Amino acid sequence: MIRIHTQSIGQPQIHQDDQGQWASAIFRTPIGGPVELQMRGLVGDQVADTANHGSLNQAVCCHPLAHYAYWNRVYGLTDPDRMLGAGSVGENWTLTDLTEADVCIGDTYTVGTARVQVSGPRYPCTKQERKVGLPGFLKRTKETLRTGFYLRVLTSGVVQAGDEVRLAERLYPDLTVQAVNACVHQAFDPVAARRALAVPELAAGWKRILQAAGRGELD
Repeated sequence: MIRIHTQSIGQPQIHQDDQGQWASAIFRTPIGGPVELQMRGLVGDQVADTANHGSLNQAVCCHPLAHYAYWNRVYGLTDPDRMLGAGSVGENWTLTDLTEADVCIGDTYTVGTARVQVSGPRYPCTKQERKVGLPGFLKRTKETLRTGFYLRVLTSGVVQAGDEVRLAERLYPDLTVQAVNACVHQAFDPVAARRALAVPELAAGWKRILQAAGRGELD
């Protein structure tokens, strides 16, 4: 049963590390009570990079809880203060009992009193690696396709940690988030790419990414 294990929100902040100063809302804080989910996201949640984040197609950033056990094992993280867990890569919803292989573009879910739809994978960025402080994390995230994904909001409502995420409609059972990721981060598949490009529910930004990845193969 898919559930919101942890729901997190954040505000843009300035951070300092050995690479210098950077702004991000990726250090989100878990919140236990009910929160209103509006068309652009959870009330109280904002993004710093409005050029690449915060669109209607990126209203909720989701990440599978199962990935954190994998990363802790791969990086040998055993110290509780160092181990990765819910919210470590800045997602809004950490979800149980699913991965990118179980979620399809255009899937519609009901959660709390809201309805949401899968709009595309999350494209990994350098801020995730800066936050977790693990060498090669960005590269490995792409190679293993453990990216998480985004939701758009079809019907606003109230949601909270513990809510069940129920599949209401699946339009494209062969077009998983993992399959779209694989076209860009592993081996480009023009057949799969064309199928994805024909799907209106796939976010326009991801269509541009696929077109760029397939330049010369989609002509």
